[in-house]
Amino acid sequence: MEAHLTEWLNLGIRWIHMITGIAWIGASFYFVWLENNLNRVNPRDGLAGDLWAIHGGGIYHLEKYKLAPPKMPDNLHWFKWEAYFTWLSGIALMLVVYYLNPSLYLVKPGVDLAPELAIVIGFGSMIAGYVAYHLLCDSPLGKRPALLGAVLFVLLIAAAFGFSLIFSGRAAYIHVGAIIGTIMVGNVFFTIMPAQRALVKAIEENTTPDPTLPAKGLLRSRHNNYFTLPVLFIMISNHFPSTYGSQYNWLILAGIAVLAVLVRHYFNTRHDSNRFAWTLPVAALGMICLAYVTAPLRSTPEAAPVAASASQPAAVVAKVEEVLAPSPGATPREAGANFTEVNKVIQERCSVCHSAQPSSPMFSAAPLGFVLDTPQQIQAQAAKIHAQSVASQVMPLGNITQMTQAERDLIGTWIAQGAQLN
Repeated sequence: MEAHLTEWLNLGIRWIHMITGIAWIGASFYFVWLENNLNRVNPRDGLAGDLWAIHGGGIYHLEKYKLAPPKMPDNLHWFKWEAYFTWLSGIALMLVVYYLNPSLYLVKPGVDLAPELAIVIGFGSMIAGYVAYHLLCDSPLGKRPALLGAVLFVLLIAAAFGFSLIFSGRAAYIHVGAIIGTIMVGNVFFTIMPAQRALVKAIEENTTPDPTLPAKGLLRSRHNNYFTLPVLFIMISNHFPSTYGSQYNWLILAGIAVLAVLVRHYFNTRHDSNRFAWTLPVAALGMICLAYVTAPLRSTPEAAPVAASASQPAAVVAKVEEVLAPSPGATPREAGANFTEVNKVIQERCSVCHSAQPSSPMFSAAPLGFVLDTPQQIQAQAAKIHAQSVASQVMPLGNITQMTQAERDLIGTWIAQGAQLN
């Protein structure tokens, strides 16, 4: 029952996070589009520009003032709660998924790090990330947007590399996303909203608004806009172990972030010209290249000699060779990895969670409906088993069932030989 309640708590918070996130991102995309598409040719006195649009069967006319209208309107719509609830629900989700089970989901297997210290590092990095960002924006570097963006990118990827050393791949990605999300909501709370309140107050007091605050708020809003696509990737990345499960997961994240920013820049500038249209094919080519470099090493069905290395100790090699050695009189089809041994490993290491009735108290049902109870189920899921347990080695979670390298090699060999059940 506890596992069942945890699952629904996870679902409820994740659902809220997605709903509020869509509302926040939608507003961000729309207002940046609106700003970029204003008609600024001979605007009416006091206006920065206007825009005509059609949507949902109606025609709209929108106007932007240079600073503020002479009189405060009766109804003024504010956009802030979407940002706040997205961040709060994200923190709650991180608490439920990662911080309530730090040994399983947060700390990297094999790393000697106290769960409490890991939580402090994770949460502290969000605060430190925003403080560093805010100081950089208010420094002379803030007047050089391209250089500021490059510095921020380097710092975030450095954080990703640091996280990858102590956190699981999923947790490392999520904490980079949490830093970015904290920067984004900090922009709303500490910069954008104060600038808007100051603008409204100046109108109410019939004084001239300070133009520096709205300009700073607009800049931070643009930063949030460019942060959005990398954060969206991080939100869905836990479904793709070839990214976060890679030895070079921080470099993969860096590559995808660059491609995402290029795509966002095209959509932010296409109103002016199509001079950045090249970013779309470049981004597509970049994704193809990332898919290629993250592909698992191909194995041959034949049992190849195994050599010891720093990453593959002699004891592991001996075990693999023992498994691969054909029995006397065996036919070529019988040589190599035997399904009986493979099935034994999977039942001991995987089916604890991935069963119609999991024996693990953490799950009331098989995660993602991924069941490995029968030989036929195992054979049908061979490709996914390889991706999760052999190529990326992100499963079992936190290696809680202590799957050995020899067992992973055994499964990999069986799959390479055709995943036969004989």
